[in-house]
Amino acid sequence: MSLSMGVSVGVSVGGACGGHGAGAGGGRGADGRGERGAAARGPAGTRGRVGQGARRSFYEELVSHGVLKALTAPVEGMVLREGSQNYVAPQGISSVVKYYLEQSGAQVCYEQQVTHISLRDGRWEVSRKAGPPEQFDVVILTMPVPQILQLQGDIVDIINGSQKQQLESASYSSRYALGLFFEAGAGIAVPWAAQYISDNPCIRFISIDNKKRNIESPEIGPSVVVHTTVTFGSEHLDSDPAEVQQIILSHLQRILPSLPEPSSIKCQRWRYSQVTRAVPNCPGQMILHTQPLLICGGDGFTRSNFDGCIESAMSLAEAVKPHLQQFQSQAAKLPLDLL
Repeated sequence: MSLSMGVSVGVSVGGACGGHGAGAGGGRGADGRGERGAAARGPAGTRGRVGQGARRSFYEELVSHGVLKALTAPVEGMVLREGSQNYVAPQGISSVVKYYLEQSGAQVCYEQQVTHISLRDGRWEVSRKAGPPEQFDVVILTMPVPQILQLQGDIVDIINGSQKQQLESASYSSRYALGLFFEAGAGIAVPWAAQYISDNPCIRFISIDNKKRNIESPEIGPSVVVHTTVTFGSEHLDSDPAEVQQIILSHLQRILPSLPEPSSIKCQRWRYSQVTRAVPNCPGQMILHTQPLLICGGDGFTRSNFDGCIESAMSLAEAVKPHLQQFQSQAAKLPLDLL
C-alpha cells in the first residue's frame, strides 16, 4: 500500500500481495490466511477470551458491524473453555479480512506470488512470479513461516543463522477440507449444526455451514463442510486430490448415510493448517532487517486462533510505527513543492 506521504509499504500474505487462498494455491482472494489464521480456531468459528485487554475492542467492533456474531447453533463435541466465547462470521470468514482491508484504504493485489526480495538503493525490490518487480520502503511478511524460507534474493543472506534456526523450528498441521453444495430445499436431517468426530481415522469435523452461520433460507441450498484429521492430512498430503475426495466421501457416507446427493463438490488441500509449534522467542514478529525495514509476523509467531492473530498484528504495528514516523519527520522537512 502507498501512503500519502510517499512511503510505500508492501504486505505479503501467503506468498501473495494482499491475500492468500488457504489450501487453494495462494493469492486468490482475501479468505485464505484469514481463514486459517483468524477463524479456523476449531472449525466451529472464531474463539477468543473476550475480556482480555485491548483484544476485546476487536471483537466488539466486528460484532457491532455484524461481521461476527455469537455462535448460538448447537455444536456437538466442542470443548468449551472457561471465560471463552465462540463467534461465527455469517458471511464467511473472508468477511473479517475484507472488513479490515476496506478500513485500511490499502490498494490490494491478488494472485501476485512473491518470489524474490532484494535490496536496491536503500529500498526493497520485490519480484513476483508474473509481472515486473516493485519497490517498497517497508516490507511485512505474514505468510506461513516455511514460505518465508522459500523466498529468494538478498533475503536469503539477510536472514542470519540464529533467525533461520528459529524460523525452521516452526511447524504446521496439514488437512483437507471438503465442501458439498446442495440444491435449495435439500434436507439434511441432523440435530446439530456442527459436530466434532473423535472416532474416525479420516474425518475430524463436519459443519452444516448455513445452519452454523444461522443463515438458513428456503431459497438457498445448504452446504456441508468437512475437515479431515491431522493424521489423514499428513498421510495424504501429496496424494491425488480426486482420490482423496473419494476417500473422504466414503467416510462421510458412513457417518451420514442419509445425506442427499450434492450438486457440486470442492476438495481443498490445506498444506499449512494450524500452527503446531510457533517460532520461539519472537512474540508476535521478527525483524529481519532494520533499515529499510523487513519484518515478518502472523500466527506462526503466536498461535492459530483469533487472539493470536490480534497479538501479532499489534506487535507488528508497534514495530512498524517508528519507521513510519521517521518517514513523516523526513517529509516534514522537505520543501512543499517536493511533497
